[in-house]
Amino acid sequence: MLLCFSLAAYAVYSARQTTAAAQGRIYVLDQGNLLAAVSHNVKENRPVEAQNHVKRFHEFFFTLDPDAKAIEYNVSQSLFLADESARRAYENLKESGYYNDLIQANISQDIKVDSVRINAARYPYYAKCYAHQQIIRASNTTSRLLISECYLRDVSRSSNNPHGFLMERWRVVQNNDLRTERR
Repeated sequence: MLLCFSLAAYAVYSARQTTAAAQGRIYVLDQGNLLAAVSHNVKENRPVEAQNHVKRFHEFFFTLDPDAKAIEYNVSQSLFLADESARRAYENLKESGYYNDLIQANISQDIKVDSVRINAARYPYYAKCYAHQQIIRASNTTSRLLISECYLRDVSRSSNNPHGFLMERWRVVQNNDLRTERR
């Protein structure tokens, strides 16, 4: 009887050890390969998600081709990620004829985000974005330095806003020409 009790106690102990070791892991089968995924605290990744959120907004808002539908699509995607401050900037550019000038002159605009600095110590999170723009015309290419800032507030995640942030009080701090090269 003592032997049966010892065996049962060892089986329970082994089962708990195995369960504790496997907890927090998900195993994924990918084309016959077993991959282990480990769970993490969501808060650990928030600064990285915030950086990507800001980067994604700038890529949508400032990557423009001379096509009205492409411009409308990109800007609408960016406006899911920001508050009224970005919408006001868009409306101001639209009213000044900026987008029509792009289309009529066949100008393309591209952006490369160099870095995004996040201050995650205080909520709402302060973010500052450093990027380089290229404005490509038929006769030349202009390179610009773009610096913008905003605050990030937590919102629910959706397919249009996968990081669950909303950029507030977004503004362009600096947008200077660096050089113009003939094509």
